[in-house]
Amino acid sequence: MRSTLAAVLVSSSLLAGCSFDSLVGLVDPYRIDVRQGNYVDQEMVAQLRRGMTRDQVRFVLGSPLVVDMFRTDRWDYVYRFRPGSGEPEQRMISLFFTGDALDRIEGDVAAAATGEPASAVQPRSRVVEIAPATGR
Repeated sequence: MRSTLAAVLVSSSLLAGCSFDSLVGLVDPYRIDVRQGNYVDQEMVAQLRRGMTRDQVRFVLGSPLVVDMFRTDRWDYVYRFRPGSGEPEQRMISLFFTGDALDRIEGDVAAAATGEPASAVQPRSRVVEIAPATGR
């Protein structure tokens, strides 16, 4: 009985010396990946052509996350990914229309694959040149 009481006193004194912050550092809880917004990849952007209607663009990319009622000629697609551990990532693509036709794209898009080696691929650009639509 005496040894049990001594063990309890020793363990309680040791725990009293530890701070709560040091215990939290030892435990790493699971954090889920959080995805928000419209995911748009390079393959989807490659399907866009200058002169496409808003309905055609909506079919390819989905509904835009942000449509400004004061600037109806611009659609914004925003995507945020915050992994459970690691740095968050954000991508944004803006589409500009003239009337009902797609005019240009700006944002975080990767250069299109051209069959060249990876070292020859250009870095990401903020402006994308779109080829005119064919068959009109």
